[in-house]
Amino acid sequence: MRIAMIAAVAENGAIGINNKLPWYLPGDLRYFKAVTMGKPVIMGRKTFDSLRKPLPGRTNIVITRDLNYQPEGVKVVHSLEDGLELAQNIGLINGLDEMMVIGGEQIYRLALEKADRLYLTKVYQSFDGDAWFPEVDLSQWSEVQREDHFSEDEPPMQFSYLVLDRTP
Repeated sequence: MRIAMIAAVAENGAIGINNKLPWYLPGDLRYFKAVTMGKPVIMGRKTFDSLRKPLPGRTNIVITRDLNYQPEGVKVVHSLEDGLELAQNIGLINGLDEMMVIGGEQIYRLALEKADRLYLTKVYQSFDGDAWFPEVDLSQWSEVQREDHFSEDEPPMQFSYLVLDRTP
């Protein structure tokens, strides 16, 4: 089963500030939903807390060190490895070929070396942030899809949806 990561990343690597996205791109939220729907999504506790409730139509797997953390509607694990194993089992049962790692910073750092595919929304602007996407060595990845867009929302932004597969 393919391990995929999905993130929206500013030019300077920012992915969040104060547990929120630094920008507003409604099209990217729709893209995220379309790419992750039906798949197990693995996230850290802070990312889940920022969502406030489980993402519908997906098995939500939350990684936390807190042994007492048990919000309703999610599967709780205590390591990335446990999350990947649970997602793998869910995928086998449901005939899925991909699991999604959806953040945040610590989980992305741990998962990057295990990932087979990256779905990146590259935002061509820098933003203040307190959460960052890890540096990606592009020599290890091949771009298999790209869609360039311009958002006229305030403020207007250029962005691209990139799909990268790890080079064998």
